[in-house]
Amino acid sequence: MSAGTFNPAPGAAPLSRQVVAHARMEARLMLRNGEQLLLAVVIPVIVLVGAVAGSERVGLQLDASAIDTFAPGVLALAVMSTAFTSLAIATGFERRYGVIKWLGSSPLPRAGLLAGKVLALLLVETLQVLVLGGVALALGWDPRATPVALLSALAVAAVGTAAFAALGLFVAGVLRAEATLAAANLVYLLLMAGGAVVLPASAYGGFGDLASWLPSGALGEGMRAALLDGAADVTSMLTLLGWAAVGTVLTARTFTWE
Repeated sequence: MSAGTFNPAPGAAPLSRQVVAHARMEARLMLRNGEQLLLAVVIPVIVLVGAVAGSERVGLQLDASAIDTFAPGVLALAVMSTAFTSLAIATGFERRYGVIKWLGSSPLPRAGLLAGKVLALLLVETLQVLVLGGVALALGWDPRATPVALLSALAVAAVGTAAFAALGLFVAGVLRAEATLAAANLVYLLLMAGGAVVLPASAYGGFGDLASWLPSGALGEGMRAALLDGAADVTSMLTLLGWAAVGTVLTARTFTWE
């Protein structure tokens, strides 16, 4: 049979194309889901506006203006909401309904499946940065825009995404879907309130020293160091790398595909 008889030629698409297609699907599903959109965009915007307005009324003592202090923290909160809470909930229900099992039997390898999920997270986080950054700028945010500051913020966000994604997959891999939903939302609320992600660790008094070692505190402090001080927080980066390593090991040992 001569070449070109079948057009297109049968066979799987290149891995890169499979990963991109899967990432697009994951991102669309995440943004079409009302609860996921609430976590990704609506709650961070409400927290940003409410924190700026509330700090002026309660007389919260901050080292910089309210918007300059809270904007980096809310960007960190957005990363946490997408990379941890949204990913954990979505993966938990995908396991329950056998979606991951069937995807695992497709031409897309498991490494490609995970790569697609990570790429989808980055796409959603890009949208979050555009929306939250626009709201913050409208409120008078004046971030440090030096090359060091921007590179540090990107690095912290990337490592924070890896850390929270690993922890989110760990939770989704060991709990039932309903338990994952409850646990992921509970952890999100606790870290948002007391994890030094929106407020600086110094605002928590003595507990702030402990909170800065949490993944939420490390992410928040790293983002503030970059966008508020224009510096790279090496301690926060190493802390996030440690959480990413711990989450990866736990996920690799406990995660089941159904």
